[in-house]
Amino acid sequence: MEANVIRAGNYNVYFNEEGTDFINRIVAEKRPSKLFLLVDSHTNEKCLPVFLPTLITDIPIEIIEIEAGELHKNLDTCTQVWHALSELGADRKSLLINVGGGVVTDLGGFVASTYMRGVPFINVPTSLLAMVDASVGGKTGVDLGPLKNLVGVINNPLGVVIDSQYLGTLPAEELRSGMAEMFKHGLIRSEAYWNKMCDLRSLSLADLDSLIHESVVIKNEVVMQDPKECGLRKILNYGHTLGHAIESYCLENPNRQCLLHGEAIAIGIVLATYLSVKKLGFPKDKCDEVKSVLGEYFSKQTFHKEDIEDICELMRFDKKNVAGRVHFVLLEQIGKPKTDCVVPEEEIYEAFEYYSASHTGR
Repeated sequence: MEANVIRAGNYNVYFNEEGTDFINRIVAEKRPSKLFLLVDSHTNEKCLPVFLPTLITDIPIEIIEIEAGELHKNLDTCTQVWHALSELGADRKSLLINVGGGVVTDLGGFVASTYMRGVPFINVPTSLLAMVDASVGGKTGVDLGPLKNLVGVINNPLGVVIDSQYLGTLPAEELRSGMAEMFKHGLIRSEAYWNKMCDLRSLSLADLDSLIHESVVIKNEVVMQDPKECGLRKILNYGHTLGHAIESYCLENPNRQCLLHGEAIAIGIVLATYLSVKKLGFPKDKCDEVKSVLGEYFSKQTFHKEDIEDICELMRFDKKNVAGRVHFVLLEQIGKPKTDCVVPEEEIYEAFEYYSASHTGR
């Protein structure tokens, strides 16, 4: 595999054994007053027994557990964690290590960034989605009601540790959720990477390690050129304008099954790719390929007219909007995205029709 360290601005992303060495080195050098491990109910059971034996320290360790899932990525959970830190004696010399998926690393990073106006933290993403999406960029935050990531700050950790052994603790749907972001990275940046992802079923675990590394490199290259998301970094939102709205809609609607982030983004990618055909002349055969490939991994969802109306309304809260206008990231071709595209609502309905139509496959 490629080099086991990626430089991401003022911190590094470490892979596998390099990550274990990094954490123990930081703890030995900084001698924090106390170590706090933030986990959710899943990673407490499945990942902590793997992580704890790798820590070599005599510094007191406290474990804070939150409920698993996007429903708990909110300010109420932050308040619980802030109270726990206070009651357990956390100070500005403490170190918070977030061990979990994107909910844990996003929320934990936000908690650390705001507790006592900032304590240092390390992220140990344990889901594929968090490894390839939340590992670089410094975005921390929580949802406000059904609205995704509306409250947060950009603040970098001391480092990020990616260890693929944690992927063995994940159910299949969580692995697929992470793949959606990897597919996206190929579409916005590299046709060669997209083609590798298309042949995912024939790859080994070692190949997956390499694909994870390459996905992090792709995202990091974008973030390093635009750390504050003023221009280029917006391309990382491909599929997310509608995808986030779909995720929020399913989250707040008791009659809908909640979708994992990647499941919603996969739908958003198909919709955005169809809109790319309509607005920018993206090749229709490639659009069909995108729909077919993602259809192999993600089950089709049903959307009625009233569902789409509500989803369009939720899009109006998207962070990329300007002066009340919804802005999309679309593709001219694979690896050539265009930001700030405005799409008429009737074409969004057309995109849902395209998504819903049956497809015979590749």
